[in-house]
Amino acid sequence: QVQLLESGGGLVQAGGSLRLSCAASGRTFSFYHMGWFRQAPGKGREFVANIRWSGGSTYYADSVKGRFTISRDNVKNTVYLQMNSLKPEDTAVYYCAGRTYSTGSYSPSEYGYWGQGTQVTVSS
Repeated sequence: QVQLLESGGGLVQAGGSLRLSCAASGRTFSFYHMGWFRQAPGKGREFVANIRWSGGSTYYADSVKGRFTISRDNVKNTVYLQMNSLKPEDTAVYYCAGRTYSTGSYSPSEYGYWGQGTQVTVSS
């Protein structure tokens, strides 16, 4: 059984920073990719960033490129999302997800494992 547990969300003013963490436990060796997604009220779940466990290659949505950084600690089985220069439109529930296939994906439906989510609220 695999569990993903996010933490680090909260309320921040526009221009501020937050770092989200996603701790993975269980059969984590089955993951090739880890992703961060977000879902704002009344909207669908959208891709934010992903990272390959082996090699660490990363991909970002255009909306966060240059402001967010995804990283991983293979020893701690933890993935991070450093969010800088936050904007009110970044307000959403942020989810960590794991993908067990070797090819990367931006689609939420292609990630089989999800955390419970953590709320990020950016005030203007």
